[in-house]
Amino acid sequence: MNFKILIDAPREKVWNILWEDATYRQWTSAFSEGSYAVTDWKEGSKVLFLGGEDGSGMVSMIAANRLHEYMSIKHLGVVKEGVEDTESEEVKKWGGIYENYTLIDLNGKTELIIDMDGIEEYLDFFQEAWPKALAKVKELAESV
Repeated sequence: MNFKILIDAPREKVWNILWEDATYRQWTSAFSEGSYAVTDWKEGSKVLFLGGEDGSGMVSMIAANRLHEYMSIKHLGVVKEGVEDTESEEVKKWGGIYENYTLIDLNGKTELIIDMDGIEEYLDFFQEAWPKALAKVKELAESV
């Protein structure tokens, strides 16, 4: 899957909107209300993408982090009721799936490109959610 949007803001601002906690929570609500991430966003670090009342979500790692340019996240499994699962048959389909964020400077504007491996059963969900999420990133980055 590939999604992109042109944002009238510099890469540094878009980057901060993507990864700072307060704004991350806002744009990722397009996927699940109450979403948040537990990580330091450093290359090689673990990430828990969580939401909801039961602490469910995804367990992942930062595969690459080039400041203001590129973030690659490798999904490893799921978190259910606070317990990480990277071994069951159910989550093996998530193992090795990448979600990549590329920010390209276009004379002070930023083209944000999302590349994500897809799992057939979630394609419709992501086809609907990503445009909403990117519209929110654009709104946040273009506001004063």
